[in-house]
Amino acid sequence: MNKNEAQERADRIRAFREELAQAETEKILVLTPDQGAQLTSYHNRLLDKLAGDFDVDTSGEQKQLSMGMRIISFLGAAAISAAVFFFFYRFWGVISTPMQVALLVAAPVLATLGIEFAKRRERTLYFAAIVGLVAFACFVLNLSMLGQIFNITPSQNAFLVWSAFAFILAYTYGIRILQVAGILSLLGWLAATVGTWKGCYWLSFGERPENFIIAGLAIFGLSFIKHKKHEDFPRYYRVFGLLVVFIAVLILANWGRISYLPFNIKAIEYSYQVIGFAASGLTIWIGIRNHWPGTVNLGSTFFTIFLYTKFYDWWWTWMPKYLFFLVLGLVAVLLLFILKRLRATSREVAP
Repeated sequence: MNKNEAQERADRIRAFREELAQAETEKILVLTPDQGAQLTSYHNRLLDKLAGDFDVDTSGEQKQLSMGMRIISFLGAAAISAAVFFFFYRFWGVISTPMQVALLVAAPVLATLGIEFAKRRERTLYFAAIVGLVAFACFVLNLSMLGQIFNITPSQNAFLVWSAFAFILAYTYGIRILQVAGILSLLGWLAATVGTWKGCYWLSFGERPENFIIAGLAIFGLSFIKHKKHEDFPRYYRVFGLLVVFIAVLILANWGRISYLPFNIKAIEYSYQVIGFAASGLTIWIGIRNHWPGTVNLGSTFFTIFLYTKFYDWWWTWMPKYLFFLVLGLVAVLLLFILKRLRATSREVAP
């Protein structure tokens, strides 16, 4: 059992207790005092063991506090990383070159050792996540500053090295924020590399959204790799990969002139609008079929965005504003009815 499975078991126990209490209140099922005491004792022992072994949340209040702690840990990590960055730049000019190299090499190493120390001290990994993001920031600063010191020609391969470092730490310690850092770095490397294949300078890769479509699809493909130890990692590959693809398609659907395609601008925009509707619909279907709620929500969101964008193009200039927003509201109601019907259908066919 890993931590995610332990948390699911604790959630099931809490839900079972609430449902049993409701059933007893309505006189549907009433346990004898001995049965109730035995069941409560068993659940308490099990929850204590899960909390001791995996530090799971055993109540709704604890889950809310855990969410707040995750947000605070991210903000703290970002703040400390920024402090390290500006500290180096503030005192960089008064440090000799050998000392600069020594500091750049030592910073990520010491921060990585700090992750190991933090993990041994607390199993929730909140402090380990803070130190991990600082280690990643130190490593990024390491390559950037060493390149300036030794006058190394910059290239997009730095993104690949940063991504590898972030993934190594993420998979070693199970820290999701480092997985996200690795995904973003890998996206940058893939998009820049695709741009260089088309003859662009690698720093200009952001000017062509098609670079990110290919990169996003590649990241999405990583979600199909089996993760026995970190079962929640594929979800981040799916969400970030598809998010990048949809944003790129949305941009091209409205600004076709920045596309690689050598066609008429309107034809390019219409083509990407069709692709956007088809891709978002396919995403909803795949998410429902595989029970991926995040994927379903992402597909539904961008399907609505593409639809509202077309409504704006068709009707905004000539339709009265009150009527335009009324139509949008009615369309939202229609979409709710359709999704409600799909939800009912999925319930009927569920085993």
